[in-house]
Amino acid sequence: MENAVDRLADIIAPPAPAGTEVNWEETVRRLRTALPTDYVQLIERYGGGQFDGYLWLLEPGSSSDYDLAEITEEREEALEYLWNEGEAKPAVLDAPGVRAIAWGSTDNGEYLYWLARPGDDPDAWTVLVNEARGERWEHFAMGCAEFLVTTLTGEVRSDLLWSLYPASPHEFFPSALIDHED
Repeated sequence: MENAVDRLADIIAPPAPAGTEVNWEETVRRLRTALPTDYVQLIERYGGGQFDGYLWLLEPGSSSDYDLAEITEEREEALEYLWNEGEAKPAVLDAPGVRAIAWGSTDNGEYLYWLARPGDDPDAWTVLVNEARGERWEHFAMGCAEFLVTTLTGEVRSDLLWSLYPASPHEFFPSALIDHED
């Protein structure tokens, strides 16, 4: 059976040269966890970047504004602040040790997270989407690569993501091009 990253490559060709060099040991240290295999494969094949002019795949070590560890640290702090100030914490996140680890964002301000439960293999992590400037969350019982594929093909729709996503034709814009424009 074709994996989700291969299916994605059938939908949107990876950039040439594909992906970027990542210090995975440093990323794991900063995030305090291993990462899902499909995410590692996405970064190795595509690198970070933007799908269909809207959804950003965060990348470890990116010198743009889309660094995986930096955004995760920022979002964990922001969510903790919001929940301490009275915003409703989603039930799926309201257990000891459960984390929402950011892996994507959008131009509208939504964030995409892995639902990381203590003891779970990272390959079993599923996707959470949090609306921009709001309390609504959606849960998708799939990994990040499958989420990308199924939202790009229209097999899965999110009520929180922009109604004009996905675009046609599909495109991928590598964040490495942003990183080197200065």
